[in-house]
Amino acid sequence: MEYWVTTDVRLIRSTLSLPPEEQRKIILQHGETPIFSYNQTDFVKERVAIEVQFGKYAFVAYDLFVKHLAFFVGDKIDVGIEILPMKSLQSQMSSGVPYFEGELYNVVRQGRGVPAVPLVLVGIEP
Repeated sequence: MEYWVTTDVRLIRSTLSLPPEEQRKIILQHGETPIFSYNQTDFVKERVAIEVQFGKYAFVAYDLFVKHLAFFVGDKIDVGIEILPMKSLQSQMSSGVPYFEGELYNVVRQGRGVPAVPLVLVGIEP
């Protein structure tokens, strides 16, 4: 998903839902510098995004609170799926790998409606 950003918050809000080419054009019209950006996900099919996260734990938060949310707000998906190792698998992996039970706790701790995208967390065990 491609988009353009700038330093002006009001301008970002006004262009957020527009197609990328319109975003850039409006940012330039306001005398600001457009900065190209994008989000990509591992897999999208039939309005479902899937992220497999066997990397570092910090990337799970980015997946849940940025990637899935951006695709949902951008009307590209209806649900995000995050696939994580269960603790039983994570304990056999290198340090810093996230695990299902811990990330489930983190999502529940945020409260209902956060992040504001329907999610399915899937745990994989050995």
